Amino acid sequence: MTFKFDRLYRLGAWGAAVCMIAICALIALQVAFRAIDALLILVGLNRLGISITGVSEMAAYLLVGATFLGLAYTFVHHAHIRVTLLISRLPSAIRVWFEVACLLIALAISLILGYGLIGLARESLQYNDVSSGFLSIPLWIPQSVLVISVGLLSLALIEALIIALRIATRDPSSFREATSTDDSEMH
Repeated sequence: MTFKFDRLYRLGAWGAAVCMIAICALIALQVAFRAIDALLILVGLNRLGISITGVSEMAAYLLVGATFLGLAYTFVHHAHIRVTLLISRLPSAIRVWFEVACLLIALAISLILGYGLIGLARESLQYNDVSSGFLSIPLWIPQSVLVISVGLLSLALIEALIIALRIATRDPSSFREATSTDDSEMH
């Protein structure tokens, strides 16, 4: 499939990558600080006691960002797990309509999730909710990342649905499922 908003999905993937790099950097720094303290104690000196407060909390929020920001990118590049054991045996003309039905269901779920997340972020902003950890991060910040991520996924699902409907109505017998090694249009 060719997606018109692929640059947006790639931007989400870059955001996911930045989140993963930040997790690695935070954990590496924390481990390095502990190793330095252990070495200082080993040679008979006082430890420095340097640590990053709230590393676990930051890593958890970054992991959520990494997971959700990559949703649309992995979808458009056919990296999500799909169980096609049954529908792969159907003729193309029927299989395309199953694809349309599955995309409609996925889009409905994504839109419902997005609507709920928007309400949650709005409520967190209204009541100035903060996390209960050491850092007191305003909850609307990670929730906004979730809203953006689910919005990108919904946009990707809409694009895929339009393409699948176009094939289903014009030439359903030409439908074939795209795979991770085949990024061409679904026919």
